[in-house]
Amino acid sequence: MAVPDRARSDRGAGLFGTSFGILFFLGFLLFAVQLLFNLYATSVVTSATYDAARQVATSASQPATPEQLGAAEEHARGLLGRYGQTATFSWDLDDPDVIKLRVVVRNPRVLSTTLAKAVGFDTIDRTVTVRVEALR
Repeated sequence: MAVPDRARSDRGAGLFGTSFGILFFLGFLLFAVQLLFNLYATSVVTSATYDAARQVATSASQPATPEQLGAAEEHARGLLGRYGQTATFSWDLDDPDVIKLRVVVRNPRVLSTTLAKAVGFDTIDRTVTVRVEALR
């Protein structure tokens, strides 16, 4: 059986479209995975930062001692797990009525470094402010 000339010229025409479609789908899938991972990590870092600041704000002695700040940091590092190993903590104790804690963590990525920086997925930077409560 002979194949018409038109059928020969269309052979393999869907290969490029299918390949680009699959690559496009996988790219969006990786972006969605990175987005979900970033949202989860951001909520965990925010929660650990708040817990550490609250621990210092509710301590009996004010202003906070370096031992209290160290204990709060160790507690937060324990909550963060592997994130806590590279986290940086910055305490702002200038106002005696307010405890401010800033935590910066590098976020692991699925996307390329350039794309992760472009969309803001490379680091998690959270600042929490907690008022000091005192009995009057």
